[in-house]
Amino acid sequence: MVDPATDSLLVLVFRVSIAFGIGALIGLEREQSESGGTFAGSRTFPLFGLVGALVQAFFPAMLPIVVIALVIPLTVAYGGKVWTEHDIGLTTLTAALLTLLLGALTTHSEQGTLLAIIVGGVITILLSAKGTIHGFADRINEAERRASIKFILIVLVILPTLPDRGLDILLGLNPRFIWLMVVFVTSLSFVAYVLSRAVGAKRSLAVTGILGGFVSSTATTVSMAERTTETPTLYQICAFSTVIASIVMFPRALVEIAVVNPALLPRVAVPLGAMTVTGVLVAGVIYWLSPTEREMEANIKNPFRLRPALFFGAVFALVLLVSKSANSWFGASGVYVTAFVSGLADVDAITLTLSTLAADGAISPDVATTGIVIGAISNTLVKVGLAWLLGTRQLGQLVTVVLGVVLAIGIVIIVLL
Repeated sequence: MVDPATDSLLVLVFRVSIAFGIGALIGLEREQSESGGTFAGSRTFPLFGLVGALVQAFFPAMLPIVVIALVIPLTVAYGGKVWTEHDIGLTTLTAALLTLLLGALTTHSEQGTLLAIIVGGVITILLSAKGTIHGFADRINEAERRASIKFILIVLVILPTLPDRGLDILLGLNPRFIWLMVVFVTSLSFVAYVLSRAVGAKRSLAVTGILGGFVSSTATTVSMAERTTETPTLYQICAFSTVIASIVMFPRALVEIAVVNPALLPRVAVPLGAMTVTGVLVAGVIYWLSPTEREMEANIKNPFRLRPALFFGAVFALVLLVSKSANSWFGASGVYVTAFVSGLADVDAITLTLSTLAADGAISPDVATTGIVIGAISNTLVKVGLAWLLGTRQLGQLVTVVLGVVLAIGIVIIVLL
């Protein structure tokens, strides 16, 4: 029989050890990066974690006082660091205070321990990525920064003020839900945009297609097509990037479905997954047969811009209304026609719309699955058309063959299902 007192002591020792480990991890990073200097390093940070853990475990009411008491010597030490090393950065000081609080979290509760581990890992990654983050910041011009800040501020102001219910004036649409989907899709694109800028202007061919596809597969296709008109011999490389950007649209759609309607994901994952795998395999053949020059620059713009976001919101609202009406008037065939027409302009709108309607029970999961695949097929056909219209004949032929195989797989699966 286990003694409860012994068991509690073991749990406490384990959590205090985690606090020590988090402090050691952050301290090692600070010392290796030479950012701590004489201020704090691999020995001091574990002590911060221990102080937080032990105070929270035995004297929780004293934690605010201990934090204030620790701020005083930290401030003095920081002032000495500035005086001797002429370094006014606040990163190490902030990391020290966070380490103390994370230590307190470990002995606060089981959830606190888990959160402390996650946050400690994120802090370590953030601290160690100083060069990458500064490099990314240097690549963002002033106009992009202003646009991003303006967009974020508008999002923070507008979202809480929108009614969270269907409005008659909007034909029953929920304005907060529509704006939330705008923020979700734009944020998804922005993550890929940040990664693309962090990698650099010139990046590997595969990264160009993948990140370009998540930001805007249409923009990537246009960029690659225009590149072939300048240098026709690069048509194989540009075809690979175009194909990758096009098929990345399928996993992106799956991410959106997983957020909006997880129950629909297993159904849609079969056709879109098969189309993705087929596209990757065929594009891989192009990759290995292409010339050795495998670096490319795609013209990808910051998705945190107000006008495109408002345009997507309008398209999404329109597609949502039309899809509901088409299903009521014409049944499944009306939904499929709407999906095809909508897919010509934007696959995100029809994906989110049909996922929402299926979650609400307005349409069946089978109809939603078929409609999403039809929208993806329609949008892929647009990429083929752009390759022919804006690129060289060799690019158009190669993209047609590869994406034609991908579309055929999707059509066969939908018919069989």
